[in-house]
Amino acid sequence: MRMVTGLSVLVLGAGGIGHAVVTNLETGIDRIDPFKDMKNRPAGGHGMNLLLVGTDGRDKITEEEKAKYRLGGAPCHCTDTVMLVHLSADKRRASVVSLPRDSYAEIPEHRDQTTGKEHAAHPLKLNAAYAEGGPGLTVRTVEHMTGVKVDHYLEVDFTSFMTTVDALGGVKICTTRPMKDSYTGLDLPPGTHELDGGQALQYVRSRHIDGAADLGRMQRQQKFLASLIKQATSSGVLLNPVRFREVASTMLKSVRADEGFGTEQMLDLGQAMRGFSAASSEFTSVPMGDVAYQVKGIGSTVKWDPKKSKQLFQALREDMPLTVKRPEQPHAKRVDVPPQQVRVQVYNGTPKDGLGGTVDTALHGTGFDTTRAPLTGEQRDLKHTLVTYDPRWDRSAKSLAAALPGAELKAVKGQGPMMKVIAGADYATVERVRAEEPDPGRFGAVTGDAVVCP
Repeated sequence: MRMVTGLSVLVLGAGGIGHAVVTNLETGIDRIDPFKDMKNRPAGGHGMNLLLVGTDGRDKITEEEKAKYRLGGAPCHCTDTVMLVHLSADKRRASVVSLPRDSYAEIPEHRDQTTGKEHAAHPLKLNAAYAEGGPGLTVRTVEHMTGVKVDHYLEVDFTSFMTTVDALGGVKICTTRPMKDSYTGLDLPPGTHELDGGQALQYVRSRHIDGAADLGRMQRQQKFLASLIKQATSSGVLLNPVRFREVASTMLKSVRADEGFGTEQMLDLGQAMRGFSAASSEFTSVPMGDVAYQVKGIGSTVKWDPKKSKQLFQALREDMPLTVKRPEQPHAKRVDVPPQQVRVQVYNGTPKDGLGGTVDTALHGTGFDTTRAPLTGEQRDLKHTLVTYDPRWDRSAKSLAAALPGAELKAVKGQGPMMKVIAGADYATVERVRAEEPDPGRFGAVTGDAVVCP
């Protein structure tokens, strides 16, 4: 989840800033060699692939911050999050693939970095590769699992994440429903929020908000990363030498990178990112097969879908986009429940002939599952359009009401899942709506502009 900081290095790489400035910043990066003695690696493809890992390091966080943001406990010295980032050869697209930390992995044979003991290949969870063999074994494991050659390695921790968000002045997040997690302390009401570094860390760490657990957390991480890209590319940081140096120097204090990620690479990436926007990025997670695959001695792991995951990584190697262009829905309101999931029966509550059919057609056209058989209401002099609903389906009712400006909502216990719309004399139009989470494209991928605040 702290990969936001890693990708920020790409976003803020150079932008129009001079070579000397970048050189000075680059010398402050802690260097490692994750590619040492690596053999039988995958063939390189088109574009550039970066492995971004977030560790649970918290040595530089104050006791006050640990208490405030629920960061207590001993670190496991493992990778809490792993993301594979592909920058296209034309430098116009960044594809970000989340690799679940509990993924079932076949760890290649290696020498233990602490004891020097030789280990044969064996099964393990992906996040444990770092604890057992450090960055080198993590890179080897990811390459073995994906068939994608890793060109560069970036590593960050809790501290780097928090300071980066604060240096950018916070990041905007939108949510249509309350988000609470007693484990991290996250408590966000519906609406738009400007999160500082500590709050942002709570947001991307939370996994007890709903039943989606780690999958939901990865989706929130991707949404946050898209928002951070939007903030960095639209705030003028890339074109302001003073702001650039301030933000970049703050970030790089806690970043570790391979020896090859130097001045020239930062300049190339920065030049590419100058034309970036949230729409230039796309996000997805590895397609999963068995999310509770039991392994003796390890426990429950996440087994990837062999066919779909192979296709996903082949697309990365071939420098292909993961999303499919869809027709835009201009000025569509965001709602909590997709209109396709809302069943609606329309009634005409006025003497005007054909009004029921007009409303039914309009609602169906914006995606609602209408009966296509409007009825005549018992009341024929209704002044205001009315939506009646069962309280158990209140979220669906709110999505429907958003498409009917001025409509009144009335809860009716026992009505069931079917929404009822009684068209009144004030009916004027149906407005377009779309769910907060967009319809996923190829490989379940979405572009950044589809998940950031409007």
